[in-house]
Amino acid sequence: MRRTDGSRHRRGAGTATVVDSPPDPGHGGGGHGEDELRQITIITDRVALVDAEADPARGTFLIDPGDLQAALGWAMTPSGLCRGDACVPVRDLDAVRVGDRLDVAAVAAAVGRPSVVDVAAGIVAVALPAELRRRALADLDAPAFTLPDLDDVPRSLDEWSGLKKLLVTFSSWCGCRYDLPGWQALHDELAPDGFTVVAVAIDQNADDVRPFAGGLTMPVLYDPHHLLTELYAISNVPTVVWIDEGDRIARPNGEAFGTDTFADFTGADSSPHKELVRRWVRQGELPMDEGEARHAVADLSDDEVLARLHFRVAAEAHRQGDADTTRAHVLRAGELAPDDLTVWRAGMPLLGEDPFGQGFLDRYDAWRAKGSPAHSMPSVRSSDRIR
Repeated sequence: MRRTDGSRHRRGAGTATVVDSPPDPGHGGGGHGEDELRQITIITDRVALVDAEADPARGTFLIDPGDLQAALGWAMTPSGLCRGDACVPVRDLDAVRVGDRLDVAAVAAAVGRPSVVDVAAGIVAVALPAELRRRALADLDAPAFTLPDLDDVPRSLDEWSGLKKLLVTFSSWCGCRYDLPGWQALHDELAPDGFTVVAVAIDQNADDVRPFAGGLTMPVLYDPHHLLTELYAISNVPTVVWIDEGDRIARPNGEAFGTDTFADFTGADSSPHKELVRRWVRQGELPMDEGEARHAVADLSDDEVLARLHFRVAAEAHRQGDADTTRAHVLRAGELAPDDLTVWRAGMPLLGEDPFGQGFLDRYDAWRAKGSPAHSMPSVRSSDRIR
């Protein structure tokens, strides 16, 4: 197995890049020969397999400029680094070039994206644009996303434009997996009024989710790289976001349940929230005005973003059967985001631990004792009223 034995920090373009090292002995060297190329995995808003050269001295990978767009979605042009109509000037090309190749981590830093590079494992994770998340939290623009359904068919948020929708995040490692029939019932009840539930599992693969989705007709997607938790600043499941017909966030991240299966455990009744949803869909009433909704949920910290990148490296290493790399990055992610259940609890199955066992319960009790810190509003109570 490949190992990740340590890390160091690099800074560039105002963003932190974490580089894990050292590589396997067979992957080292500072030369640039074609015989040293290997295929690596780069995770952004998609997964790309790219030929690259390990550069252990810099703790990064070097790629051919012609592969940059496939790797990161950006292209090097006379105007700088460009993606569509967006261009970032690069005044010092030496900062991103090593000989005739491009430094993957330096390119990510140049466009303001933190990254985590595991040279030994051949995996790179690059953050999503922070401005999308900030626009969601401050401007209430729902970030677009494309994720696979349980048949691995890509589905995009804009498919449901023109409908009011609940974006419901859940997971197979959470008891909220048993809430899906309750969300289906709400979907069926309000569908004639122009409404849908879009359920997204924060899970590794469709097989983890499928046992809990039998007989459902509402859209059920899964998010193997935890992209949604970064785009929407989600740190626990279940988290529910109300999105209106124009893909604007009507009510930001909030804890909510589809049934009362675990009401004794969570202390939350599902019915008050559902009643607010009915009044929103049928009468257009909202439980908070736009001013209250803006900044109602805090942004992710730099460490929480880095935790998600480490988790992506861990998840990819797990898919590749690399247990040592998986463990190293799961533990690092948990250190960076100790209160984020989409990081530490989601990591338990990757380590062969029971996400419903005593270890989880002890840590959950400690989290509750801290006030259940999460990037979401608390559950709606029966005393909450439309203003």
